[in-house]
Amino acid sequence: MPAVRFDRLLTLSLARPFGCIGLGGNKERLPILMYHSISTDVESGTSDYYKTCTSPKVFAEQMAVLSSEGYQAVSLAEGLKRTRDGKRADGKNVVITFDDGFRDFHTEAFPVLKKYGFGATMFLPTAYIGNEVRRFKDRECMTWNEVREMRKAGIEFGSHTVNHPILYQLDFKKIRAEIEQSKSVIEAELGEPIGSFAYPYAFPSADRGFVGEFVGLLKEAGYAQSVTTRIGRVGRRDDPFTLKRLPVNSADDTSLFVAKMDGAYDWMALPQDAIKGVKCVIGRGQRATKN
Repeated sequence: MPAVRFDRLLTLSLARPFGCIGLGGNKERLPILMYHSISTDVESGTSDYYKTCTSPKVFAEQMAVLSSEGYQAVSLAEGLKRTRDGKRADGKNVVITFDDGFRDFHTEAFPVLKKYGFGATMFLPTAYIGNEVRRFKDRECMTWNEVREMRKAGIEFGSHTVNHPILYQLDFKKIRAEIEQSKSVIEAELGEPIGSFAYPYAFPSADRGFVGEFVGLLKEAGYAQSVTTRIGRVGRRDDPFTLKRLPVNSADDTSLFVAKMDGAYDWMALPQDAIKGVKCVIGRGQRATKN
């Protein structure tokens, strides 16, 4: 018997019904979806909540749902602009993001996105993107030729650092190098400026001192926005450098996927922030030794 997924249970039995009677999230908020690998890897031994793979079949079904619900999938930069301006165009806006630069984005996700005329934003860890295929987390990553091909087709690219480290464990000198060097490499390969960054691993939102210093580094490096692993949708007044996203994987059935889009999953930010707060208190002493 499969384990009960409590986030799904509470979302569909409590959060979503409350939303239907006016107690849910603001419909004007922007959903930013967070994908990683589009593959058939079942990630044995990993609970549904923490899985990062979405099967090609499920991904295609989710994109079909977005299309049927009238969503327009735009780049991160465009999605934020529309949200700040209060514009929904002819439908509802969604931003589809992918982390890690896996090659299955090119082979599995890209054709589906083209089918529906959807844009997307892919964040690249540049140490694993080369002229020949390289591997990250035992998966093939895209080549620069594939990146350029998709850029010409309208896909937006951003930085996901150079080496994909746990930034919170590094000193700020090394963090600066990770965010500046990755940006420079992508700009050199694409011949244009890039303004988007994705924070790898859990974002330490409870450590305000670290977040403030980190955001300052992003601004100095010339970034305009940054997404994190914080859960939720984005409002027009939200900080563009600590943007929330909605994690998606193969375990998200249609009911849960639609509930996430509608804001019924935003409640997960509360327990997530509480857990991070405890971890921050425990790890703050270790962080202090890095600076």
